[in-house]
Amino acid sequence: MPDWLNIVIRSVGALLYLFLLTKVIGKRQIRQLTYVEYIVGITIGSIAAFMATELDGPIYHSLISLTIFAMFPVLLEWLSLKSKKARNLLEGNATVLIKDGKILEDNLKSQRVSTEELMEQLREKNIFRVADVEFALMEASGSISVLLKSQHQPLTPQHLGLKVSPAEEPQAVIMDGMIMDEPLATIGLNRNWVRSELEKAGVALENVFLGQVDKGGQLYLDLYDDKLKVPQPLAMKLTFATLKKCQADLELFALSTKDERMKRVYQVDAEGLQSIINEVEPLLLR
Repeated sequence: MPDWLNIVIRSVGALLYLFLLTKVIGKRQIRQLTYVEYIVGITIGSIAAFMATELDGPIYHSLISLTIFAMFPVLLEWLSLKSKKARNLLEGNATVLIKDGKILEDNLKSQRVSTEELMEQLREKNIFRVADVEFALMEASGSISVLLKSQHQPLTPQHLGLKVSPAEEPQAVIMDGMIMDEPLATIGLNRNWVRSELEKAGVALENVFLGQVDKGGQLYLDLYDDKLKVPQPLAMKLTFATLKKCQADLELFALSTKDERMKRVYQVDAEGLQSIINEVEPLLLR
């Protein structure tokens, strides 16, 4: 067998075997490397390269070595799951860098993080004042997690006592100018509905790069030509405005009528409609 062909076969075999070992090790090897996994990753790469180019030695020696190194982090991960001490030894612990707006210089030095690096990490999280930070922790992975003081945290609907509709993943019903039938079926719609919505927006199907439908049934379009403006869906807002007008009309009728019985009827209806509006407002105004 020619040497070049032998190298090709060994290289392809090494890649396929590395792919298999990576699947065995799991996604964590790619997502987040521990110290051991970092060392193992470098080593098995070197072994695979040696296996592809070293033509004298038997190939199974390299395969055995690759298998041993690949199984080592799997064993350590199993130990980490079983033992907190092993997990602390292998992965480390989080370290407090900022507490109550005060930088802990000793912890900063122990983690070999400079003040400039800390400030850079904070700025990446849109935090420019250390005094605004309640806690900042350096995780075992090396990333920094930050908790702002309560008075500096972003305002949420919960703080205001407002109800909001739960977030749900929108369905992509148009991609690259083509209608996607499976997502449409998932939300109970069909191609005729898509074409009808496109006609309302005055947009041709072939001009749509991406079309998404949210949980409220609104179709949002992104066109190939970014200069073209697509009108935003107004059905939900118009429905809310119509309900508010009806509720206001009922209150007006209650004030204007002199018939006490009808006044009570209008008042009850106005209150009932207002209750309905309060329930559907998070769904209609988003």
